[in-house]
Amino acid sequence: MNSTASQSLLGTEDAAPVMVVNPKGASSFLLIGDHAGNAVPQALGSLGLSDTDLSRHIGWDIGIGELGALLAERLDAVFVRQTYSRLVIDCNRSPSQPDLIAEVSDATVVPGNAALDDAARAARFAEIHTPYQAAIADEIARRDAAGMATVLVALHSFTPAMQGALRDQDRPWHIGILHDGGDTAFAHALLDVLRQEADLVVGDNQPYRMDLIDYTIPRHAYPERRPYAEIEVRQDLLGSTDGCSAWADRLARLLPDALAKV
Repeated sequence: MNSTASQSLLGTEDAAPVMVVNPKGASSFLLIGDHAGNAVPQALGSLGLSDTDLSRHIGWDIGIGELGALLAERLDAVFVRQTYSRLVIDCNRSPSQPDLIAEVSDATVVPGNAALDDAARAARFAEIHTPYQAAIADEIARRDAAGMATVLVALHSFTPAMQGALRDQDRPWHIGILHDGGDTAFAHALLDVLRQEADLVVGDNQPYRMDLIDYTIPRHAYPERRPYAEIEVRQDLLGSTDGCSAWADRLARLLPDALAKV
């Protein structure tokens, strides 16, 4: 199929595609969660997947919705978070990326993403991806107008193990800091303070590199050289409220320490 007719996706029964937690937060840190939710619009059913699959790491960044809300409270920061599963559309990918709407994720076939026509793809982009990115841009513009500083902190989590050839590997890191273009001074300062934590194994652009695949940080941080860091926490450390709370406590302590070093 290659239809170009307009096609609506979200109905009145569906949640808004983006949520802003603590919208009046006064902190210079702006927290963002590209993969914080795993909802699926009712029109898409379950994408042909089980609830178990949607709750796995392929469906979202496990723990990030809870971690982000707790960290926003501790820092008095704004947290802009995505509602829908990364399998509906990945809000950290550009429209040209082949895995924007993945047909296979970590060896799991996603039936509801097979052979989508142009209208179906456009509806997901217009109704989920675009509003999420616009909410981040609007919050930055609001802060700029108010004379507030902005340090972008993208919150992600990673699975301890991936399936498939060439992907099975030990992932010893508890946390990784990703960075590439733009102003990387804050990301490097955060790496420095994390390395002083004796109980942590810290990854520098591990377990992933920030590169041309990433979309949100390059879009919102690079052009104006805004300070940023993309944080990856291992998911088995965020599997409970206690785990999320402990990491929120740690990051609420270390993020300001890192910023003071820039």
